[in-house]
Amino acid sequence: MTKLFEPITIRGKTSRNRIWIAPMCQYSCENKDGMPSDWHVVHLGSRAVGGAGLVMCEATAVHPDGRISPWDTGIWNDEQANAWREVTDFIRTQGSLSAIQLAHAGRKASNYRSWSGQGAVAIEDGGWVPASSTSEPFPGCNTPHELTTEEVHASIQDWVEAAKRSIAAGFDVLEIHAAHGYLIHQFLSPITNQREDEFGGSMEKRAKYLLEIVKGIRAAVGEEIPIIVRFSATDYHDDGFTVSDCAQVAKLCEAVGADVFDISSGGLVLGVKIPFGPGYQVPMANDVAFEVEAPVAAVGLITDAKQAEEILQTTNVEIIMIGRLSLREPYWPLRAAHELGCEVDYWPNQYVRGTYSS
Repeated sequence: MTKLFEPITIRGKTSRNRIWIAPMCQYSCENKDGMPSDWHVVHLGSRAVGGAGLVMCEATAVHPDGRISPWDTGIWNDEQANAWREVTDFIRTQGSLSAIQLAHAGRKASNYRSWSGQGAVAIEDGGWVPASSTSEPFPGCNTPHELTTEEVHASIQDWVEAAKRSIAAGFDVLEIHAAHGYLIHQFLSPITNQREDEFGGSMEKRAKYLLEIVKGIRAAVGEEIPIIVRFSATDYHDDGFTVSDCAQVAKLCEAVGADVFDISSGGLVLGVKIPFGPGYQVPMANDVAFEVEAPVAAVGLITDAKQAEEILQTTNVEIIMIGRLSLREPYWPLRAAHELGCEVDYWPNQYVRGTYSS
């Protein structure tokens, strides 16, 4: 069997293959209450039917102020956790693991979804003042409130409580979103962290917020639940977070309970040059994988089965994440198995030739 279709076990959870669905924002909570809906059941459930080993839901806010937009999902209350249960139950029936990306947008919060408006949602229109490591706004967004030291400590508990609700909701795996210019990334990068308290200064101090979140979640959910951390490995800026920094922080996270690292890039600042191309983030994922014991996932313009298999065979990467490809083709994992000549036993019975009539 090809490596792409080899199972992988992390703590107490086994993924049937190495194809994982990356988190992709849907902005589809029409009541603006953070509650997942039928859209989420069908959208995420389709990817499980399509053969993915793990299906991860979108960036889900740990606090109301942490939403990118008012239409984002949340898990800051028990009602939301109960609503997620329909999603996790269905994914499980299809043989996939379910994962949730816990998130806080920081200074990039309170914006319109693309089909409802442009730019920041003003306070008078239902928006809010974002919270951040800094008081410097992201271009086009509302000016943030710089969290006090006491508020940073309190915020850590928001992540822990959201993780506990996620397990109650039936999720198998948790991901901490520390990428794409959102709150944790804002603490990690020297561009957006000029703080002089215990959460600013050296790389270790800038990483303290993330490390305390990882430690708190690990203590809260026990030893059987895998914890993923998603990083932007570089800010593409001379003064920013680097691949070397990322590897260093990943090792620190590994030491306090993180199990997998999901390597993306960018998102903190505008006006940088990103070298888009097939598999453009794979070298960064490989660099991080060389420094840690934990499995590392690569993501970004991986669109072909042979390309995905080659990445696994020729680098230290252990997992392939697909995002926009899965929007175009929810059943891509099954097609990839066919193209690579792999026999898998999770083709849906309803789709097998001979079980229907014309």
